[in-house]
Amino acid sequence: MAATQWETCSADALLREFFAQDDLSRLVEGAGALLGCPLLVLDDTFHVAAHHLPLGFSDAVFQASVRSGEITYEAGAIISRSPALSAGAADCIKLADSPYRRRFAPLVSAGVRLGYLICVDTDGHLEKIPAQTWNTVEQILSKQLFVEASRQDKPFETAEDILRHLLDGGFPSVPYFRLQISGTYLVDFHPLAFALIDLTVYHSGYLGQRHLKEEATAIFPDSHSFLYKGNVVLFLHRREDMERFPALAEEFQLKVIVSEKMDDLFALPALYRTASEALALMTDERFHGGRVYTVAQLRTPLLLKNLEGREDLIAQEVRTLAAHDREKGTQYCETLYYYLICCRSLQKTCEALFAHRNTVLYRIRRMQEEFGIPLDEPVKHADLLLSVSLLLFEAKGPDFFLPKLPPDNS
Repeated sequence: MAATQWETCSADALLREFFAQDDLSRLVEGAGALLGCPLLVLDDTFHVAAHHLPLGFSDAVFQASVRSGEITYEAGAIISRSPALSAGAADCIKLADSPYRRRFAPLVSAGVRLGYLICVDTDGHLEKIPAQTWNTVEQILSKQLFVEASRQDKPFETAEDILRHLLDGGFPSVPYFRLQISGTYLVDFHPLAFALIDLTVYHSGYLGQRHLKEEATAIFPDSHSFLYKGNVVLFLHRREDMERFPALAEEFQLKVIVSEKMDDLFALPALYRTASEALALMTDERFHGGRVYTVAQLRTPLLLKNLEGREDLIAQEVRTLAAHDREKGTQYCETLYYYLICCRSLQKTCEALFAHRNTVLYRIRRMQEEFGIPLDEPVKHADLLLSVSLLLFEAKGPDFFLPKLPPDNS
């Protein structure tokens, strides 16, 4: 098709086909012929719902997605971290391991993001296609995805689909969940925990040689990993699995959080919610810690993050102490914090602060005599610790509460 023909191409024929039949695969074939390019339609789980592969076209990434039925983690990372896609617009991106640029566009119907359209630009003509044509094609495919997603009798295609439905809150009871997993590997699936890998900060170390998914599968062969809301969920079965994450995280520049122990698969949504909050904390601009943590290691800063801004919970005498620190550059709040978590051990407090014994004794005496901190009333210690922790979180961020030693993977 000549350049002028691309500039005037219309989706009218595809629109007529949409009203004439009810088949996503045929619509995608029609869209591919209209746009003159290979394309993938993904559902909201990043699985390939349909594709158009023109005769003679060859691209390893595209063909691997068609064979496996899902896109790579690299492509998932692009979708997750693209500002344009997050805002509902298309984005043109070239993958490191393919010679062709790709046009990514969200497919949205009734305000719900149902999936994505990925078009491969083999010769640069896609940018000449009118915006109205793109809009019509995307609306047609979105509506058809919506129709297919709305069919209540559609069975789950894979065990991973069942897990995504579980995470979405789709199973009202344990018995109903047990019924759905019968006949799948999930019946006898008892992982110790799971890891959540954030793809928004992911950087591909592939460059034509290494893929994250292949590496993760090789290291954790029984992990049954899958994509969910832009993150990789990867199940762990042994405590020593934690020891394998730092090297992987460093190579691919990942942020990884490992959940609390999972006693039952039905508890996955609650554990995921906490792990997701912890992962969000790790991507906070104030966070400068490591790449791999457990939820247990981040429990304190995570709790304080959820209480951030609640100045009404802070004891007045501690607020006065913090004001003095800000004005004079002193360290009374840190001294109070370490004195309390060290169970009022003077030696351990000095070690934590790297301060001389006399210095710490002087601060403790002043806190009691001049600021009215009730250190001799154990019943008030919990209140004091919460108050000073909230203030230190606000002043110093989550880093202050991170483990001072490398994560304990035992």
